[in-house]
Amino acid sequence: MGANLKSPKADRAVETLERRMAGIGMSIAAEPDWSAEIESTLFDASVAGMDEGDLRLLSLLTTWFGVHHARVNADRLVRLVLGTESRRVRAYWAAVARWRSKDRRFARLSQGYRGPPLDLLPVGTEFQIQRRGEDERFVGSPLRVPAGSLRDRASDVLSPEVMVRRHAGYRNRVRIGSTYRADVWTVLEREPELSTTAVARRAHCSYAAAWQATQDFRLIEESGHRSILATDIGRR
Repeated sequence: MGANLKSPKADRAVETLERRMAGIGMSIAAEPDWSAEIESTLFDASVAGMDEGDLRLLSLLTTWFGVHHARVNADRLVRLVLGTESRRVRAYWAAVARWRSKDRRFARLSQGYRGPPLDLLPVGTEFQIQRRGEDERFVGSPLRVPAGSLRDRASDVLSPEVMVRRHAGYRNRVRIGSTYRADVWTVLEREPELSTTAVARRAHCSYAAAWQATQDFRLIEESGHRSILATDIGRR
């Protein structure tokens, strides 16, 4: 048996990640997990792409971010990225921050990498850049990406209109904003009887943030007008 074959455990991990990626709107041949957390899925996809060399997943991730970055909880993503020791993952997200520089919420991702630009490909990056040029999204960034290395096709990701219908967390971020408050709301819609401590843990936020949002959610629940409030919030 070849030494390069993946273990069953590794295969299951890839399958789970692909289900999560499909669940946040990436067109991939997997059963979607529509409850997948957005930021942890993005981060894990970047690890698969940068540390494990899966350019297929990295292509999907990059295209998705270009379309849906407004619905990302930037604080949550920054915490995940700055918490990793992988220089390659940090370089990727620093490059993404430069690409999406008009969205200042992601500026802190640039702090994750200091050093010369890294090559996306393990070999041949310089040759490919001389031959085909650079991916316009990453020119001048901490990551050198030959043009064509990462496919960028709009049909590879679901539209915001479809995501609003299928992913509750995404929908609440459209209604309320890409904040922990929206994430608390999503947790409580699934399990309204959870304690505030459990809600904070599930939403990855502070107890204080979870407490206030939980009080507001339960007030609306008691009044029987939760859907009306959510619609109203979306119009503000």
